[in-house]
Amino acid sequence: MVLIITMSLLSCSQEKADVMPTDTAGKKAYLKEKEKELRSLEAEINSLKDEIKAEDPSMTKAPKLVTVDTIESTVFTKYSTLQGNITSDEMINASSEIGGRILDIYVQEGQPVKRGQLIAKIDLESVNKQIEEMKTSLELANTLYIRQKSLWDQNIGSEVQYLQAKNSKERIEKSIESISFQLSKQNVYSPSSGVVDKEFRQPGEVTSPGGPIIQILNTNKVKVVVDAPENYLNIIKRGDYVDITIPALSKDIRGRITQIGRMIDPANRTFKVEVNLNNSRGDLKPNLLAEMKIKEAEINNTIVLSTDLVQEEVSGKKYVYVVSTAEDGKTFCKKRYIETGENSDEGIVINYGLRWGEIIVNDGARSLLNNEEIKIKS
Repeated sequence: MVLIITMSLLSCSQEKADVMPTDTAGKKAYLKEKEKELRSLEAEINSLKDEIKAEDPSMTKAPKLVTVDTIESTVFTKYSTLQGNITSDEMINASSEIGGRILDIYVQEGQPVKRGQLIAKIDLESVNKQIEEMKTSLELANTLYIRQKSLWDQNIGSEVQYLQAKNSKERIEKSIESISFQLSKQNVYSPSSGVVDKEFRQPGEVTSPGGPIIQILNTNKVKVVVDAPENYLNIIKRGDYVDITIPALSKDIRGRITQIGRMIDPANRTFKVEVNLNNSRGDLKPNLLAEMKIKEAEINNTIVLSTDLVQEEVSGKKYVYVVSTAEDGKTFCKKRYIETGENSDEGIVINYGLRWGEIIVNDGARSLLNNEEIKIKS
């Protein structure tokens, strides 16, 4: 009987309908008209079903078994996950203050070193020979100085000769002192603690003054760096706490944002966000993938439902089922239209349509019809 009535209604609707227009504006208007007709038909069908149930007891179904929840005030928090890498800024080169051939290097790539540790030795044999030659010259200069001084003390000879002899001796002494100081630079020591990241020179090669011999990476302190979209500028603040995950290590870390980039990268419209981390154990390796969880939004004293509970009509209206008790004690479900807001993995915010303390149908809501009798699982 319901099917006959439905077909009759559809037939009447089709007889009254105009031919579908061909232009876009006409089609849009035609679509709205058809949607309106469909909503009207759905309402009539539901009304007919309710009347038939009331007139024909055999059509009455057993109450459907459902579970319910009481709506409570809660805090909605929305997070976004940004991917980045672990980096270290403390890359230091160990170099010699003097040039020369490298006699030996006492460390290898990947080896940990401490500050002040001997890492290389420079060949200064030529310096030793130069010092010996200068000592010989000093002996002669000293002998000449003594003789000139003796003559000058006896008022023999000129003052210029005496001063020249004295200056020559002192100049050679200063030169020997200066060159001897270079001998203390024969040993090259690590300027910082860390791990040998790269070797620039090998034993037997010649290095120049200040030229790098090895590169030391200090991994005691590292940082997570991510590229955040520019629309996060008003969300991310220096000092905010964030949750960091290192997938390769299955490790979660909580840290504070220590630096925010001062410019937007024109290539991808992002800015840098950095979080310094302590790495005293050395398990956080540079270039490891890291994920930073950013709090995007937080709403206090709101209603949050699971997205599975929110249903949608053909018209686009969203609704849920709330519990209603009749005077005879029977329990029914009532369709309640709602307006939604922010959503995340935790659920969706209900801006309008529900009140705290109301009871909402949970499991079983997808198979219900409006005003259908239900039974709540104990």
